[in-house]
Amino acid sequence: MLNNKQKRTRVIRLTPPSLEDNTADGDRLAAALKKELETDAVEIGLPVLKRLPDLLRRGGHEIQCVMVKDRRRWTVAGVKAAGDPSPSTGLAVDLGTTMISMRLTDMDKQTDLAEISFGNPQAGTGADVLTRIHFAGRDDGLKQMKAMLIERLNEKIVEICRMAGANPDGVHMVAVAGNTVMTHFFMGLDPRWIIREPYIPVINRPETLMARDLGIQINESARCLIFPNIGSYFGGDLIAGILFSGLARREKPAILVDIGTNAEVVMGNREWLMACAGAAGPALEGGVTRMGMAAGPGVIDHVRIDPDAPPGHGDLTLHTIGDLKPEGICGSGLIDLAAGLFLSGKIDIQGKFRKEKCKNRLQEKDGVPRFVVASAEESGTGKALFITQADLDSLIRSKAAMHTILETLSHTVGVGLSELETFFVAGAFGVFINPQSAISIGMIPDLPLERYQAIGNSSLGGAALALKSHDALEEIDAIRDSIAYMELNVNQDFMNRFSAARFLPHTDRSLFPSVSERA
Repeated sequence: MLNNKQKRTRVIRLTPPSLEDNTADGDRLAAALKKELETDAVEIGLPVLKRLPDLLRRGGHEIQCVMVKDRRRWTVAGVKAAGDPSPSTGLAVDLGTTMISMRLTDMDKQTDLAEISFGNPQAGTGADVLTRIHFAGRDDGLKQMKAMLIERLNEKIVEICRMAGANPDGVHMVAVAGNTVMTHFFMGLDPRWIIREPYIPVINRPETLMARDLGIQINESARCLIFPNIGSYFGGDLIAGILFSGLARREKPAILVDIGTNAEVVMGNREWLMACAGAAGPALEGGVTRMGMAAGPGVIDHVRIDPDAPPGHGDLTLHTIGDLKPEGICGSGLIDLAAGLFLSGKIDIQGKFRKEKCKNRLQEKDGVPRFVVASAEESGTGKALFITQADLDSLIRSKAAMHTILETLSHTVGVGLSELETFFVAGAFGVFINPQSAISIGMIPDLPLERYQAIGNSSLGGAALALKSHDALEEIDAIRDSIAYMELNVNQDFMNRFSAARFLPHTDRSLFPSVSERA
């Protein structure tokens, strides 16, 4: 149970004014808050001042203040009558390029009230941030990008509050985590120079802003914390992930991997953090295969191959989300499939199909071999689902990139991958992935399985943590300031290691002893 000083909402009792003490209401409240908070900097905005006289006198000069601490001062983010039982809620937002997630939290009880996810409305202008930046460069393009985002957020705020039996006016704080481009769109800032040498954002460390100034329709005094970024390449979503995982509070080194459009990796502990990113994401998300889909109903998320069963007679066991007929495959299913094909001998160490092992599951169209995963009769689309040789080649390049990112980072900081006690895997990919399958194809190191920890949407989790702690911003800034970024595009060591990783599981089989025992 949090005490009054730990809560966002502070109950403040003021000495009533008199002829002998005619201190103004706002000044009186500011003085009481400074004493309560042991600070010399408290801001009370105009919306609070407008409500203050009536609330004080109706409540016998006792009042509830919702407090937010930023880098320079404490701010009153809302006031309520002394006996008002309504919760002081906060909204965590993971501002993803493809999907946006929200979590509504009771900031005093530190409990989560509701959560929703929905597509980013900007996707209609382009699937990737580069296309969206070009769209924003047109006449009124930036204004449109911000408007469509804010409009959808406001619609969903009403929805999530309805789900929780809450009121948007009771939301006193918003914490937003996203990549550098998405947070620029959120603030209405021009991102064009992020993609032009020397790649400079408008701002890296935004101040805590008035939510209403951003167009967010919640309590008129509410504040918005936007997670900082490190230049154009490392966004606030990754800093939120580090906060959520506790990586920067650990004594011994650990690693955090978040796979989306790119694979973004951070290694370190409370003394140091080293980060890098590489283009390993699309194939590992299932985004390059013809049957690749994002995780959802009817999507294959797990595959098991029985090497002893004849092809087409129980050799493949498919699991779909919702136990529906298969309509496509996501990243975790694709990795399971590749691992099963390799361990059963249906593909060789280069990832090439072996006809004598695949038998009637292997077909050819336009000179390209393809392996039938589900027949037209078995699938939910009425059409056969298959993986082509080109699909497998792309997957192997992506898994090689993923392994090489990890290996290069490990070599650079002088910490062996085998020394890592915890390997955090974030995002939907981390929730669904079978680490054993990822190890089998050489994507991630051959560590004991208990060291792998799926932590879900770490960006949303970090944003939610920021709502629950007065000191979160200090930790967020400390994380940001301790990160060193390694650029892989000019790293010759990365290119040399990448070539060796383009085999299953690797040219150096000693790196994967558990796979050698099974393959």
